[in-house]
Amino acid sequence: MLTAFGRAFRTPDLRRKLLFTLGILAIFRLGAFIPSPGVDYRNVQQCVNAADTSQGIYQLVNLFSGGALLQVSIFALGIMPYITASIIVQLLRVVIPRFQELHLEGAQGQGQLTQYTRYLTIALGLLNATTLVTLARSGQLFAGCGAAGSATPLIPQDNLVTILLLIITLTAGSGLIMWMGELVTEHGVGNGMSLLIFVAIAAMFPTSLGAILKTQGWGTFLLVMVVGLVVVALVVFVEQSQRRVPVQYAKRMIGRRTMGGTSTYIPIKVNMAGVIPVIFSSSMLYLPALLAQFATPRNSTANLPFWIEWINNYLTRGDHPIYMALYFFMTVFFTYFYVAITFDPEEVSDNMKKYGGFIPGIRAGKPTQDYLQYVISRITLPGSLYLGIVALIPLIALVLIGANQNFPFGGTSLLIVVGVGLETVKQIDAQLQQRHYEGLLR
Repeated sequence: MLTAFGRAFRTPDLRRKLLFTLGILAIFRLGAFIPSPGVDYRNVQQCVNAADTSQGIYQLVNLFSGGALLQVSIFALGIMPYITASIIVQLLRVVIPRFQELHLEGAQGQGQLTQYTRYLTIALGLLNATTLVTLARSGQLFAGCGAAGSATPLIPQDNLVTILLLIITLTAGSGLIMWMGELVTEHGVGNGMSLLIFVAIAAMFPTSLGAILKTQGWGTFLLVMVVGLVVVALVVFVEQSQRRVPVQYAKRMIGRRTMGGTSTYIPIKVNMAGVIPVIFSSSMLYLPALLAQFATPRNSTANLPFWIEWINNYLTRGDHPIYMALYFFMTVFFTYFYVAITFDPEEVSDNMKKYGGFIPGIRAGKPTQDYLQYVISRITLPGSLYLGIVALIPLIALVLIGANQNFPFGGTSLLIVVGVGLETVKQIDAQLQQRHYEGLLR
């Protein structure tokens, strides 16, 4: 392994890409600790230490920003605006025919969709920055700490110029992160956006493990490490699992050349949806708590409506069985939903028919489409159950050992870290094989 890494750094082109990628990642992590203009860093640290930061509507954003959100740094919004914009543009292909046409046009259409994603990222960044500044000023970011006019205000100079400067800085930080991710994709190794998320999440691992060691002791810590290694191995196994549908291409005469006559396959992964269903279900479960928070009367002695009490009792605590059941079934539902949007059997069948391809034993056209739909519906079931179980691991750890919902070996964090790590290693391995006929892993 060490020899393979040495060989990678001895290759000039690959070394340049690796160093460029590491440099961008270092800048990204540095920006997570640079305070935004107008923010009192000491008061931020006091509020972070005093508040429970493992719950709340911005927990997922804080995870994807590597803790930068609760530091109110220049990269506080992290990569989340770009992720949201990418998902929205992808889902709009089903609603807006023009977006689907651009998707089918090839590189030029994809470039136009990428441009729309960039514009939407800046718009969402502006919206998120305004929301974050509002929460910081009102004291809701840290559950009552840091409000304007209090003993520890997060924004001491609470005037219009400071607020506008803070919103512009946070929005610009989101745009800068998007640009750095695209630079890594173009000039570095791996997918830039995925690597930025990977680094942000991996940076939280030492803190989470250190908290378990401090509160639970060495026995629980070692047990968590062993269980974590087993879970990681199982996740790698499932992420690499796929159903290969064989495809045969008939021979064709193009001019004087004979084309086709080859055999290949369509790889259908067990987990085709990736981590998106877990993000969807987490976001949907946060909405009732957010509505209840805004509908709660300011007078603490007033009687709360029944629906607010029900939400506060059952949908705000991750260790409650009702919350776990809803989380699991919503993850299963969104897995089917997302796979149905991203994998179109009719489009795959038409492309195969256009180039003379067919599945052995299945007629081209509608029978091929029905067969692909049958395969995808069957293989999505174990994939959705797998995602639901992995998503519940942090909640189960919350019940058993009292760990917070940022438990490292489970849920969104584990799926992203393993998925991005595997993809990046594959890319480095492919580039080494091109140059040395020997990959990174044997």
